[in-house]
Amino acid sequence: MKKFAAVCGSGLGSSFMVEMNIDKALKELGLSDYSVSHSDLGGASPSMADYFVVGRDLEKPAAHLGNLIVLNSIIDYQELKDRLEEVLKNDGLI
Repeated sequence: MKKFAAVCGSGLGSSFMVEMNIDKALKELGLSDYSVSHSDLGGASPSMADYFVVGRDLEKPAAHLGNLIVLNSIIDYQELKDRLEEVLKNDGLI
């Protein structure tokens, strides 16, 4: 099972919205064995997920987490889906 986490500065609204969009995109991409969560940057740790989705503003502060999927706009669903598809294809998951 692959784990995905949406991470934002405060861990409230924006990361929860991205979490829901990650779930929707993964279903559309045909991935079935996964879990999605959300967290604030301070509470996130490398062991909590295989992939971390963050906004461009958190790219450097979140670098310690590992596999980052960096978005220019966290509200752009198509960008999120495209980036997830690229990463999952590169990793042989779809």
